[in-house]
Amino acid sequence: MISKFKQIEELFKEIDKVMHKKVNIYTIGGTVLLEQGLKAATKDIDIVVAAKEELIELQRALGQFGFSLKIPGKGYKHMNLNQIFQKGNHRIDLFEREVCGRFSLSEGMRQRARKMIGLKYITLFLCSNEDVFLFKTMTERDGDLEDCESLVVPGVDWKIILQELKNQIKESKQDVWITWIGERFDLLEERGLEMPIMNEVNKMRNKYLNDCEKKHKIK
Repeated sequence: MISKFKQIEELFKEIDKVMHKKVNIYTIGGTVLLEQGLKAATKDIDIVVAAKEELIELQRALGQFGFSLKIPGKGYKHMNLNQIFQKGNHRIDLFEREVCGRFSLSEGMRQRARKMIGLKYITLFLCSNEDVFLFKTMTERDGDLEDCESLVVPGVDWKIILQELKNQIKESKQDVWITWIGERFDLLEERGLEMPIMNEVNKMRNKYLNDCEKKHKIK
C-alpha cells in the first residue's frame, strides 16, 4: 500500500532515470484522492498514456526498473487494462488512451488535469475529481464506490461529469455504457449520495432501453 503522495513522486523520479523518451502520464485513480487527503492509502497507481509510443516506452522502463507483469483479476473485466506492473508495494495499472472498453482519455480530461511532476522525461498529471469520479463508476473493484463518495466531499462540478459522460458516449458510439453507469449511480444513490444529474442519467438510460426495444420489435 502507498500511504503518502511523496512515495509516488519518488517512484517516478527513479523510473525517469531509465527513460529514453518523453512521456505524459495521467493518473485517474486513488493517487488523485491520496494527494488531496481524501484517501488514507492506495494499493495501485492507475495511469493512462495517450499514444502507443508512450505506452511502449513506459513498459520498457518499468521492466528495466524491476517491475514484473501480473495478470489482471476479475475486477478489471470492464476496464480494457493493458498491463499490471508490480514491484514490492508498488503496483501500476497501465492503460493506453482507452479505459473501460472505449472510454477514452479525452481532450477535455487532459485540459482539466493538473500538472504535478515535471521531470526530464516524465510529466505526471492528476486528472480532475470529476473525471476520476466518472472513471470509478465504470469499475467494480473493491473500494471504488467509497472513493466516489470521497471525491464529492470537497465538491465536484456535476455539469462537467454529465457533459463528459455524454461526450464519451458520442465519441465512442457505445450507448450501452449508460446502462452500466446507471447501475453504478443507482448503487451510489442507495448508499445515500445525492447526485443532481441523476434525472438526466435516467432519461439517457431510458432512451437507450426504449430504442433497443423498438429495434427488437422491428426485427
